[in-house]
Amino acid sequence: MKTKAGLWIDHKKAIVVKITDRGEEVTMTVSGVERQLRRSGDSPLKGAYESQNVPADDRRQSSLTSHLNSYYDAVIAVLGDAESILVFGPGEAKGELKKRLEKDHRGGRIAAMETVDRMTNRQVAAKVRQHFAA
Repeated sequence: MKTKAGLWIDHKKAIVVKITDRGEEVTMTVSGVERQLRRSGDSPLKGAYESQNVPADDRRQSSLTSHLNSYYDAVIAVLGDAESILVFGPGEAKGELKKRLEKDHRGGRIAAMETVDRMTNRQVAAKVRQHFAA
């Protein structure tokens, strides 16, 4: 059974549409990653800013990278054994995932990459069907 998959991805969520002989399956994975940490005490109304309230930039970056790695692992697990993958989305996440797949020697499964804006689940599914029907 050949499995084809389409993946719309950004840093917040990924929508995977898998097409098999038995039909279509849509799965959403949410990252839970927060790019900007909310700071307490940096408002003029709340008083002086205290540097201890926010972790150092390198710790924040390390935490972000760790969260994204876990997120990409979850997305790769959902893709499973798909033989052909269409990757699309608005930002850097698609390129980061591609590098991750290439590092794991799975980059050859990527059929195409496209830059697109936000899409609904139905639009993602339609795009994947259209791509693999051609």
